[in-house]
Amino acid sequence: MILTDFLRALSQFGSDARFRRVLWRGVGLTLALLIAACALVVWGVGLFVGDAVTLPWIGTVTWVDNAAGFAAIPLMLVLSIFLMVPVASAITSLFLEDVAQAVEDRHYPAAGTAGAVPLGDQVQDSLGFFATLIAANAAALVLYLFVAPLAPFIFWGLNGFLLGREYFTLAAMRRVGRAQAKVLRKRHRLTIWAAGVMMAVPLTIPVINLAVPVLGAATFTHLFHRVTRGRA
Repeated sequence: MILTDFLRALSQFGSDARFRRVLWRGVGLTLALLIAACALVVWGVGLFVGDAVTLPWIGTVTWVDNAAGFAAIPLMLVLSIFLMVPVASAITSLFLEDVAQAVEDRHYPAAGTAGAVPLGDQVQDSLGFFATLIAANAAALVLYLFVAPLAPFIFWGLNGFLLGREYFTLAAMRRVGRAQAKVLRKRHRLTIWAAGVMMAVPLTIPVINLAVPVLGAATFTHLFHRVTRGRA
């Protein structure tokens, strides 16, 4: 079960110091990337709309003063709802190997050490996934305007599909290579999509979303081993 995969990943945080170190590093880098992404958005919006804009729940934000001062934290919390998906995608390739190996050493010791994925394949796949995610979410913005009440569900479904596709492929490539990873991804696409949605939902919850990229990598490592044993 997908929930079991997630709970096993979560339980390792409490019992495995090595896993905790990876998780805290991941949270730190996620926060740093999120701050950088928020700063980039603030700068970009200021470039196009001027020095000030009125935001719901926040009020008038003066980009030079307020965004760098008292409004910075609530602004970042609001923006994190949208920016954590690309941030989570960017984090994946950086931490997946460490996370996956920690999970496998604890739960699947017989699997041994995974073979190294060629750097070129890692870069190509990561950039491809990231570009697809950005393009798909940009296109979805138009759809949100027409079906606003359904926007959260579209967001979760779309990004659950994209993140599940990315996380599973990268986890599987370590063990079976790119071609077989794609075969497995296609065979178990509904399970992978559901697991991706389970990641996408908490990514929209500020603060909690900081831990999701690393916990997601651990969850998909469990998922890979489960489906390759024929129990999915």
